Amino acid sequence: MAELKDIKEGTEEKEYQTLNLGPTHPATHGIFQNVLKMDGEIIVEAESTIGYIHRAFEKIAERRPYYQITTLTDRMNYCSSPINNMGWHMTVEKLLDVKLPKRVEYMRVIIMELSRIADHVICNSVIGVDTGAMTGFLYIFQQRELIYEIFEAICGARLTTNIGRIGGFERDFSPEVWEKINRFIDGFPKALKEFENLLVRNRIFMDRTINCGPITAEKALSYGFTGPNLRAAGVDYDVRVMNPYSSYEDFEFTIPLGTQGDTYDRFMVREEEMWQSISIIRQALDKLKKEPKDVYHAEVPEFYLPPKEDVYNNMEALIYHFKIVMGESDVPVGEVYHAVEGGNGELGFYLISDGGRAPFRLHFRRPCFIYYQAYTEMIKGAFLSDAILTMSSMNVIAGELDA
Repeated sequence: MAELKDIKEGTEEKEYQTLNLGPTHPATHGIFQNVLKMDGEIIVEAESTIGYIHRAFEKIAERRPYYQITTLTDRMNYCSSPINNMGWHMTVEKLLDVKLPKRVEYMRVIIMELSRIADHVICNSVIGVDTGAMTGFLYIFQQRELIYEIFEAICGARLTTNIGRIGGFERDFSPEVWEKINRFIDGFPKALKEFENLLVRNRIFMDRTINCGPITAEKALSYGFTGPNLRAAGVDYDVRVMNPYSSYEDFEFTIPLGTQGDTYDRFMVREEEMWQSISIIRQALDKLKKEPKDVYHAEVPEFYLPPKEDVYNNMEALIYHFKIVMGESDVPVGEVYHAVEGGNGELGFYLISDGGRAPFRLHFRRPCFIYYQAYTEMIKGAFLSDAILTMSSMNVIAGELDA
């Protein structure tokens, strides 16, 4: 409780309160704390605190074989973990100078765009919940479950997927997977349109989100914003276009932009990105028809487990199997940086190899960690309820704040 201030002659000093928003509070959407100085419901000052789930990802990775680091990348932005997995695999492939078959790259694009949709579904539906609109959340979340069923059919996992391998995938997609993907892209547009009908022109939703937590393009750039938060401020930067990877240069899609950089713009940018993701997936499915079937990994025997039949009957396959499982595959000396367009911004991996069996140094560029630093400035002078909405629209994932 704030202490009562003495009333001076002819003047009255303001009475402020200190409010701890988090770390254990459902509205914070994660394990982090914001210490707010409040003038009634107005935020006068704010200070963010992170570190409540510090897991030392980067140091653990320096003691693990390269193929075992995939389980660590899963747990950064766990709302779209396959993008993290494949970004890491591409980083190692760049170091190894591995060229992937087109079919593998197109399959990766499909999985990454499904992950982007799942990420945006979570973010935008939660924005609706924080404005008091629960119906859209319950409705659209069914579509997220369909995406997780696809992941489960591919690798057996739903949230932290450990999906893919250095050089491609651990196995080809089954007919069930292709059927689920086609069924999803046929049904999702209708569900997304109905979700938009609930919120996009809803007067209450617009009043709550327009001019809520705005940030200018200049400020966003100075803070190192990337992803939908930067594009909502009007800057057309997308890693898939600026530095294409996984054959994204073969696809046609637009980069949606906002103008005000507020909560409404961030919501609308993510909505349009979901439509673009559906278009990319459809293009990828068409391109796959022209590629050889049954190709799902590159020729990297040092990192790809051979078929069990070969292991039982071929000495060379047995040796590779042993070396991979025991983490005895060396990599070249080198220094690389590779970035992908994650669900909430540029996700980068800075890798230094001294030629051993584990990274000499590995740094993750987590977009949430970078743009969350602007949060306190974005909520100064705003209502407490607007601070919650601003946090939701920034899509802050606690797993990316600590590495």
